[in-house]
Amino acid sequence: MHNFTQYVNPFLGKLLEMVQMDKVYTRGEGHYLFDHLGNKYLDFIAAYGALPFGFNPPEIWKALEDIRDNAQPSLIQPSSLQAAGELAEKLVKLAPGNLSYVTFTNSGAEAVEAAIKMARSATGRLGILSTYNSFHGKTMGALSATGKKYYQNPFGLPIPGFKHIPFGDLDALSAELENNSTFYAALIIEPIQGEGGIIVPPPGYLFEARELCAKFGVLFIADEIQTGLGRTGNLFACEKEKISPDIILLAKALGGGLFPIGACICSEEAYTKDFGDRHSSTFAANTLGCRIGLKVLDILTRNDQELVKKVALNGEYLKQELIKLQSLYSIVLKDVRGRGYMLGIELEMSRNDFPDCFLAVLSEQESLTPLVSSYLLNVENLRVAPTLNGNKVIRLEPSLTVEKDECQIALDALKNVLNLLAEGNTAAVMGPVLGNNQRKYFSTPKENPGSHPWNLSLPSEDPREGRFAFLIHPLELENYQQFDSSLSELSKDNLKKLAELGTEILDPFVIGRTLVSSKTGDKAYGEFITLPYTAKEMLELSPEEALNLLDKAMALAIKGGAKLVGLGAYTSVISKSGTTLQGRFLPVTTGNSYTVVAGIDAVKLAAKKLEINLASSCVAVIGATGSIGRSLAILLSEELNKIILIGSSRHPKASTRRLRLVAIDICRHLSKEPDFGEKYPNSGIARFLSKQQLPEETAPEADWLPFIDALEANNLLVITTKISDGLPQAQVILTATNSLDDLIEPAQLQSGAIICDISRPANVRPSLCQIRPDVLVIDGGIVAVPGRPSLGWDFGFETGLSYACMAETMMLALEHHYTDMSIGANLSLDNMLYLRKLAEKHGFELAQLRSFDKPISSEDWKKVTGSR
Repeated sequence: MHNFTQYVNPFLGKLLEMVQMDKVYTRGEGHYLFDHLGNKYLDFIAAYGALPFGFNPPEIWKALEDIRDNAQPSLIQPSSLQAAGELAEKLVKLAPGNLSYVTFTNSGAEAVEAAIKMARSATGRLGILSTYNSFHGKTMGALSATGKKYYQNPFGLPIPGFKHIPFGDLDALSAELENNSTFYAALIIEPIQGEGGIIVPPPGYLFEARELCAKFGVLFIADEIQTGLGRTGNLFACEKEKISPDIILLAKALGGGLFPIGACICSEEAYTKDFGDRHSSTFAANTLGCRIGLKVLDILTRNDQELVKKVALNGEYLKQELIKLQSLYSIVLKDVRGRGYMLGIELEMSRNDFPDCFLAVLSEQESLTPLVSSYLLNVENLRVAPTLNGNKVIRLEPSLTVEKDECQIALDALKNVLNLLAEGNTAAVMGPVLGNNQRKYFSTPKENPGSHPWNLSLPSEDPREGRFAFLIHPLELENYQQFDSSLSELSKDNLKKLAELGTEILDPFVIGRTLVSSKTGDKAYGEFITLPYTAKEMLELSPEEALNLLDKAMALAIKGGAKLVGLGAYTSVISKSGTTLQGRFLPVTTGNSYTVVAGIDAVKLAAKKLEINLASSCVAVIGATGSIGRSLAILLSEELNKIILIGSSRHPKASTRRLRLVAIDICRHLSKEPDFGEKYPNSGIARFLSKQQLPEETAPEADWLPFIDALEANNLLVITTKISDGLPQAQVILTATNSLDDLIEPAQLQSGAIICDISRPANVRPSLCQIRPDVLVIDGGIVAVPGRPSLGWDFGFETGLSYACMAETMMLALEHHYTDMSIGANLSLDNMLYLRKLAEKHGFELAQLRSFDKPISSEDWKKVTGSR
């Protein structure tokens, strides 16, 4: 761990490490940085405008050396500060309008604080008006003026007296001042919003805003901390509209890239005795900062502001070339804006244009630009950065001394990355963060056969249309490759890094949308919401982390109009079979009830095709203590001669106790009917129990235990936590576990056995069939949706197929059955019968038998039967 991460900012440090922007720069020279390995990077950030002349500018160092050589004192308050006076005089003469005084500070944020105090003192009012998406600093007052809740909320901000209105909206400003004319002391505004995304206001806006402020006696504060001192091609950006602010704020460039200094330049009316007597700073107005400031102004103003004019000229060239790139790559480059060397490019990848591209998901959540910046840094050796509040925007804010040929280098690099974005080439763009730093662009992504148009299914306004959402997540790393074909060349290590990054920077997102039409004519619209965690990562979440993640997914479901949410795969596990979500947001279902029904149907169909008589067979249920495994065991016990209940070997004692309780549930279920021996003639357990004097159904478990022992003694029931003990006896095996492991060894199986794997991730791997071709492995719980609609993504199936848990959610939505269903460990058998009827009513049916996500063809059947 780098000492920055360990001792300065662990959260930022970790993020920088993750996106491969944690370079250790050892040398800065002009417009270039050099890392500890000697790599050279063209810098187009310029410390957000604080490096007007690049790194280590000789003239600025000379000014410092002159101070040292002449032994000038630095911190000499209180006294008449010579350097401060000289710098103030020059600033007053250069600033637009009729300004009189300068208050020096140590930073831009301090300059904002000084301006707020100054305005309140001058007007006797407390209100400070600013704009949404603005940025004015991160101290208390400056952050209160900043128009972004994200930065304010953790600190109890804004403090009273601050209000925000839309930037560039004169009507909003006029209305606010008309209604509260005696409340506001000042309007603080950036001539161009920097961190807001390089937002240029409409022509005339600043001039009219200044006029409105004058009309209502409100001071106009121009925050030129980023725009000032040549950045936009004018010495002051507000000169473009020929306005005269009451207060102008400067910082960043005033320090010449070597020393922190800020300035608050104000009119005589804005400066009061109260302010002059009560505002001061130990380090402000020091000799070093002011001498540097004087040299900065000297460089900027010499030869009739030659450098500033050059910024305007080169900046316009750069902007026009970017506009040309926009015409070539309009599918991803949505806007180019700004002036001079303060430019922004807005990147966006629409899900309509890129329905099966991980980059589009990142763009949707405004997480794309950090990764584009990482690519440019690590592959193109160009250093850029996103804006803080406008996360779709990458700023191009080089030093004022950058030449046209260096602009061309940046343009070539940008063209390369835009080409990759337009291809949807996730693997290439994310190469650096995945461990591929070479200039390796990979092949152009192939068309994804599982891709579906993003707007194929949309909700209607019809209140009769059911509404649902279903939560899913990547079961395995390979699922990322199934979604985004450009990832097909990535190694497992690369995919693991991708998954880890996803958990850090992504929130749940919609991966697919569908409109289900029942054979009754009823319809239901649904959205499939992905949680960016693999099954393994899900299990590693703490209960608090799991609930926070689920809450985000549920909030997205509500936003999409869902009235019922299905919990797929491990979202059911981390919510304790839905119990932790009951009553929090929307009704939920795990979908487990119909999963059991579909699993049993699949087993019966496979047994029939292979001419296996279940009545004389032995069935093993791996994971029999889970909600699905328990219900499978209970229902299958009606038709089987013998059943084997297999629990977890990790906690054998506890698991054995729970297995015995499942066995008791089987006995209670079978013996409910008066003539249950006749009702279930194929059940070995029922036949045995029918000859016994049984306790009441509601009798304590202890009263049932002797019968469990007797069933075991008569070889009708096996309870074990060792898979190797149970499987050799079974003709049919069902797996329904939360385990991530391959649980079944080929040598443990009978010849001709059927395995129905309901677990996701699967507990059986394809290699088993290669070793044991006589064994049939089928996927449990795969259902054909009526009409075979697109689900927005295929989930590894042919179009129109879904997991049974998804189908349960769809059926309930079609019925407008918006209550909790299939919650907890003990599923209701009545609910299973209800869902079987709903399936028949709406046209859901078991899909063709499948093995490892592929249909079992006639040739596959021949291979299985021929090897028996």
